Amino acid sequence: MSTVNPYRPRDIRHNPWFVVGLLWFCGFFNYADRQAVYSVFPALQLEFGLSKSHLGAIGMSFMVVYALMAPLAGYVVDGRPRNGMIVLGLGFWSIVCAGTAMARNFTQLLIFRAAEGLGESFYFPASMSMLSDYHTKGTRSRAMGLHQTSVYLGTIGGGALAGWLGEKYGWRTPFWGLGIIGMGYAVLLWFLLIEPARSGTTEAEILIAPVQGSLGSRIITIVSIPSAVFLLAAFGCANFVAMSLLTWLPMFVYEKFALSLTNAAITGTVFLQAGSVVGALSGGWLADLAARRTGGRMRVQALALLLAAPCVFQAGIASTVLGLGIALVGIGLTKGVYDSNIFASLFDVVPAEVRGTAAGLMNTVGWSLGSLAPLFVGIAGDLYGLSTAIGSTAAVYLLGSCFALIASLVVRPAWK
Repeated sequence: MSTVNPYRPRDIRHNPWFVVGLLWFCGFFNYADRQAVYSVFPALQLEFGLSKSHLGAIGMSFMVVYALMAPLAGYVVDGRPRNGMIVLGLGFWSIVCAGTAMARNFTQLLIFRAAEGLGESFYFPASMSMLSDYHTKGTRSRAMGLHQTSVYLGTIGGGALAGWLGEKYGWRTPFWGLGIIGMGYAVLLWFLLIEPARSGTTEAEILIAPVQGSLGSRIITIVSIPSAVFLLAAFGCANFVAMSLLTWLPMFVYEKFALSLTNAAITGTVFLQAGSVVGALSGGWLADLAARRTGGRMRVQALALLLAAPCVFQAGIASTVLGLGIALVGIGLTKGVYDSNIFASLFDVVPAEVRGTAAGLMNTVGWSLGSLAPLFVGIAGDLYGLSTAIGSTAAVYLLGSCFALIASLVVRPAWK
């Protein structure tokens, strides 16, 4: 794998938008693989005799490992070729995805989900750091927003495909299919994905000198920036709600509206994720405009979370599929606007040389809190019903909005 300065393009592989396209498909598999299990929760519950708390623990196992590994993954990414990290991560988590089909009990499901979290923890620090070097401040939110649509369409694809295949051929089938396709794409990506020069370095310097500073010192650098701390807190809140919805919406629809496994999976993913696609594309464009003023991206995020909160509450109390669908589209639109700026906002305030570590730390905070969501909502669902459990997470979105707004008020001059 070669290294190239993205501002001296020689063939299409060096084109910044072509790189977005390559990573888009990688992001698609990243989320399709992790979302598939939620769509077959009813089938797992039936085969293994699991409670909602057990199902919540399955979701939590992925998130805990993902969160714990994220800072180390980001630190490694800051000192290694990111294209190699992406390819190896994709290959590993695809193997684990296929292996999930061989699980024969609750414990094995936990182990496979945890292992998938290990493989996927390297992807976002590496891909976001790479995109930040291919795209300058003027196009960064649009590039990351476009990439973010892979998350939503991967969630739709993985969720809907798993629901349909699970109903027709058994819950193991989608894991085999997604895993094998992902392994094939990893081979293709090996030949196409080019490592760019990192911002602030020359092409000759890239990857020759070792990373300066320990992981601890890099984390201290990041948390010493007040706006970065509040952005971390905002993402923690946002991801808590997001993981509540991703984990439990298919089951919520299945139980409340008595739909089939396929229709529940589609309803629980398509409305939310389709809205998110539109939100991410428009949010990236809006934030790149707002970024002309210091803290602009963060104010866009704060407004998005504020508007998302009542939509989450409405989703919890919806009495019809149509009402739920409208609420989910609203959540998706606002969530997409927020998501398109998660890393772009952070990269506006941290030094370029610690972007991988910063992205890893962001994932640690977000997924640490997010990992509590499946179990929290599962327990609350057993006690009070999923409607109440899901609707109550609107308050967490409001808290996240406050954190994002504070971040915009204390922001320092942006790093280039």
